[in-house]
Amino acid sequence: MLQKEKVLIVEDEKDIAELMSLHLKREGCDVEWVENGEEALKCISKNRYSLLILDWMLPGISGLDLCKKIRTEKLVGLGTCILMVTARAQAADIVLGLEVGADDYLTKPFDLSVFLARIRALFRRAQSGQSTEEENRIQIGDLVIDKDSHEVKCGKSVAELTPSEFKLLFALMRNRGRVLTRDRLIELVQGEGVSVIDRAIDTHVFGLRKKLGDCGFLIETIRGVGYRVAAAF
Repeated sequence: MLQKEKVLIVEDEKDIAELMSLHLKREGCDVEWVENGEEALKCISKNRYSLLILDWMLPGISGLDLCKKIRTEKLVGLGTCILMVTARAQAADIVLGLEVGADDYLTKPFDLSVFLARIRALFRRAQSGQSTEEENRIQIGDLVIDKDSHEVKCGKSVAELTPSEFKLLFALMRNRGRVLTRDRLIELVQGEGVSVIDRAIDTHVFGLRKKLGDCGFLIETIRGVGYRVAAAF
């Protein structure tokens, strides 16, 4: 899964950077390591990476500001994943990291098996092409959503969804493997004939899970942050 993926680690703690680098190289990745955001920007301008691993508390430009700059200025392509790995573990910090453009967020100290599993999930999502705007039919396990026919099936059972529930499910499945905050989901779900505010997202998710029956478990709650559909089952 990780063979020959090009990874840039931006981390000022040498021991942590070397540990991540060692295990990624064992998985077959081509890994580079820099200690600050300024060096990272130079590397990004010269190379194409599959994954950027950013610490938040870096000397100079913070990992948060670096992530925001990379996304807003489109310094990398849509296929480049960003994983933020940081000691900042408050729910508000996680939400902020995801909102500025990180695809996933891992808090220190972390288990190496979880670290590698998160990266594999990010690559699965990127390589599957499921996050493209143009894809109108998505299948994850037994769950299928078809935007053209406006139909959702769990196995052979058809789920009758409201417009809000349909848009919510489509957003989650299109961004499979990525945690979407409530605010981001509201942005994605709002539209003509659909009005969603504040904690109403939780109500929609509750109803959506019930209607999906045996497929309801695919929607995971990330406590204090939002929701996601796992990358693969």
